[in-house]
This record gives sequence, structure tokens and C-alpha cells, in this order.
Amino acid sequence: GHTVLPGFVGLHDHTFYMTAVRSIQSTYTAPRLYLAAGVTTIRTTGAMQPYAEINLKRDIERGLVPGPRMYITGPYITGPGASDNMYQVRGPEDARRAVAYWAEEGASWFKAYTLIRRDELQAVVEEAHRRGLKVTGHLCSVSFREAVALGMDALEHGFFTNTDWHPGKRPDACPADLRGSLRNVDLAAEPVQATIREMVKSKVALTSTLPVYELYVPNRPPLEERVLETMAPEARREYLTSRERIAATAAESPMPEVFRKAQAFELAFFRAGGLLGAGSDPTGIGGALFGFGDQRGYELLIEAGFTPIEAIQVMTSNGAKILGIDDRLGSVVPGQLADLVVIRGDPVKNPAEIRNVVMVFKDGIGYDSAKLIAAVKGQVGVR
Repeated sequence: GHTVLPGFVGLHDHTFYMTAVRSIQSTYTAPRLYLAAGVTTIRTTGAMQPYAEINLKRDIERGLVPGPRMYITGPYITGPGASDNMYQVRGPEDARRAVAYWAEEGASWFKAYTLIRRDELQAVVEEAHRRGLKVTGHLCSVSFREAVALGMDALEHGFFTNTDWHPGKRPDACPADLRGSLRNVDLAAEPVQATIREMVKSKVALTSTLPVYELYVPNRPPLEERVLETMAPEARREYLTSRERIAATAAESPMPEVFRKAQAFELAFFRAGGLLGAGSDPTGIGGALFGFGDQRGYELLIEAGFTPIEAIQVMTSNGAKILGIDDRLGSVVPGQLADLVVIRGDPVKNPAEIRNVVMVFKDGIGYDSAKLIAAVKGQVGVR
């Protein structure tokens, strides 16, 4: 009556949590909830408090804290005008210096953010590759095709953040109306297909983060009692208030159509031979929780047209390939690390049963999912 899957590999799984009004480093709740949901490996893909993540990684490795194995990306590397808690580079040499510093501190990936310019991104890529490290990005000022030409290893969020097809895109500038313009993109058009071809040819991976963008589609996702119970009361109020505000825009919102196109873009990329991974991204308005959001991603991939087995592949072995560790984990085969998720039921026949995790093994050590969830109940958003 149970199903065993490889441990999930979360490729956009922050250790901080956000609602529309708060951001909090979640060193206590994040690792426990990721592990409880079956996520045995994460790439943090942007840190607000990098040293908190570095110390958390060490504590997990020493067995002091239950949690997934961690691949650290360090702080967001972006351009002037971005958030105050991101590193705003002031030219290519500054970008090189930032990469060199955080590489020494323990980062194995780097994340470029929306306002970085091409020469700065080029410097990030060159310095990271010189050290045997990799670069991904949530881009805007630099388009996907430009990023591929600069040697990026991966790109985040897919359709939602690509400016290749924006009619008013200027070099090194982020268009203000990106989301609305995506509504008019024809996925069958040559510019879209060219982006996919170039990414596949250059082996640039893509991370699906459908759970966080679904939050901006009016009246989605379905409310889950387990999600609301895990939030602190303040975070729950903020999330529900944001949901109501977004629901009120249903008549004019571009997001239902944009979201469907984003799902179709990811399926087209995958079918063309692209390497697609997945992550939850517990930011936005706060509804894509650690781990629970990763599970929701499975359902959204199936909704997009992936078979259940393909969706599991995206969440497990593909993620391991992107991290370069597929020789050690990501599949249930002899000789690999015992990273396993035991689920009551059959999520291949009934995708919603992906939520029914009863036991998670990481490195052969078993963890009781229900006890981990109970340990964080009512605390996401405050610790």
C-alpha cells in the first residue's frame, strides 16, 4: 500500500520565507519541513543571510539539525537599484571579487538577479567557471538567449522571467511591463523556439518554479489545511489577505493565461530534450511553503502535460544531474545513497497522494515525516 521514490532535489529552495509584508530567515522551520516533505537535497538559489545558510549546512552535516543536504549559492548578485539585502555590483571587476569571496566562504553556485548587466554577468560566469563552480539566474535585464551566449549553466523560472520576446526590450534594461507582455507571446513562434533550441544545444538547464507563480493566479492554489496550520498566525493572515486581493483582480488578471503558457513552455523545453529541474521558491505571498511547495510542483507539472513518471524524473534524477551528483543520488538503483521517500498510496495513479509522505530516508537514516511537521506547526513565518 506504499510507494517508494528517490528523495526530491529542490533546485530553488530558499531557507528564508516571504509573504507580501515580511521576510524571515527560517533556519528552524525550513530544514525540518523540506525533509518532512521528502526533499533530501536543496540548492538555496539566493540567500538573504548567507552565513545563516553556511552555518545551517554545517550543522546538518554534523547531525545537529535534521534537514536536507545543501548546495549554497551565496547572496543575490544584481545591479544598482535592487533590494538593499542583495549585492549590487558596480562593474565586472566588482562581480569577480564577489564571486571569489563567496567561493572561499563555501558557495558552490551563484545566482545572478534581475538588474545585473551583461558585462557583469560575463564576469560572474568566468570567475565561477575558473573555480569549477556554476551560475544560474533569475534574469530580466539580460535575456535568456543573451545568458546562453555568456555561458550560463542554468536559468530560473522559465517563461515568467525571459525578456527575449519583449517588443520594447533595451540592452541591459529590465522592462517594467514584462508579465503583461507575456500574455501576447505565441509559443509556436520562431523566437520562442529559438530560445528553446539554443538552451538545449548549450545544455543550459531550466528550473521550474510553478508553485510560487501559481499564487498570483486568482483563487489558486486550492487552500490546504496543513499549509495554514504550519504557518504562524501572522503569516497566515498576510497570506490570506494577499489571496483575497489577487482574487479581486480576476477579471483583468493576465496570470491565468500567462501561467498556462509557462506550463506549456516547460513541457516544450522538456520534450525538446532540455534538462528541467524543479523547486518551490517559498517567496511571493507566502503560500508555497518549504517542501509542501515542492510537492505541489509535482501536481502542476502533471497539469501541464507531463506524465507522472516524467514529473518524478524532473524532481529527482534531473535535479541531481543539474547539481552534478547523479552518480550518487536521484534514482533508486543499487550503489546510490539511500535517499528515499516512502509515500502511503500511489502518486502515479493519484497525484494528490504525493502529500502522503510517512518516512524519509537521507543517507540511509530514516525520519518520521509527521513528527517533523508537528515540530514546526504554527511557526513558519516567525522562526
